[in-house]
Amino acid sequence: MPPCAAIRRFGATKGCPLAIDRTIRSLVGIGGASPSRVLNLLAIGQALSDHPGHKASPLFLSPILNHAILLKHRLRADESDLFSAKRVLATKIIIPFERSDLRVGGRSMFVGQRNFDSLLREIGNYRELADLRRDTEVLRLIDAVPSLDPFLLREHLRSHAVTPDACYFEISPADQQRMYEYTAGEIGRLSAMASGGGGMQEIGTGRLVSALLSNEVNEKLEPLRITLGLGPDEFRDGIFSWRGFIYYKWSLKELWPRLVQTLKDLKGAQPVGPVNAEQRFYLNSAKESIIRAVRDNRDAIRGIVEVYDNAYAGLIERRQPQIFREFLLGAPGLFLELGEKIGAMSHVTSFWNYRFPPGLPRVADAEELTLILHDFAQSLGQEHLKAA
Repeated sequence: MPPCAAIRRFGATKGCPLAIDRTIRSLVGIGGASPSRVLNLLAIGQALSDHPGHKASPLFLSPILNHAILLKHRLRADESDLFSAKRVLATKIIIPFERSDLRVGGRSMFVGQRNFDSLLREIGNYRELADLRRDTEVLRLIDAVPSLDPFLLREHLRSHAVTPDACYFEISPADQQRMYEYTAGEIGRLSAMASGGGGMQEIGTGRLVSALLSNEVNEKLEPLRITLGLGPDEFRDGIFSWRGFIYYKWSLKELWPRLVQTLKDLKGAQPVGPVNAEQRFYLNSAKESIIRAVRDNRDAIRGIVEVYDNAYAGLIERRQPQIFREFLLGAPGLFLELGEKIGAMSHVTSFWNYRFPPGLPRVADAEELTLILHDFAQSLGQEHLKAA
């Protein structure tokens, strides 16, 4: 496969045709996408160019890759043939042609696509094979999780002994405090049970929360591991998934009020300027489809969370640790589905509020509004909608 076909190119470059405007607009608009969907290493590098940790402990050893944009992308029909196995969600790597101007475009590839190793070696300009192998492993770890939320991504990498500087995963102090408080409420019942015996009485709520949210699964959680009857590796993987479930429950609690308002704004949004019949039909259909998809996602998320709540209640209320044990063993599959659905809904809200800040007029022509709704529909799994 020639490089121009294997590495999807966006914008003008020697020997490759210009891409359609939709792709260039999407690249320019990435700055407003949800952090669960986009890891903008270019923006991090520009903001922290003098940060010692950014250079000393980079996420990627290739400077080119360490200034790329990573995107969780729902594959379209014409992209499926890039992979040997069927998949729905993939991690896209975008290398801008000009770091100072995204409108120039860039080239991209997917983690795990055919000829991935050779393409990465070319695009990352590696001189040492060891550096290529290390960055390839990091990319595969990132590809294995459904979300690029900084909290979860940091924990997943650290659980596999990959420890970039904390500047790559900044979470605001306010968010850290709110999540700690939410986790304390979630864990309080377990701490109360522990105080009554069962080999866990020495763990208080504060210690248990700190241990659960820490970077490592350490001896503070050993009584819980024994209570659940899990081996060290099973327990470590289960704790990561448990931490993820708590994070996503907190994220949904924070997201839902904003999402409801976004859907109201989206439903009432009308393009400025001329609108042809085809565009009007698509805009109305897309709005209905997006609202319906969000409701379907909400119902599916509630179903997944209910599985967790029932298992946790089995541990806390019925004193049946084997129920929660079985949940932790099967949690990774549910965790992936939960992350994908919440990430898609978070993208709708974050990009809409980025493009149309609250309190300002929502001004967009029919073409731009069509592209925005088409992106939302695809993120939510509505591939049947074709943009006008």
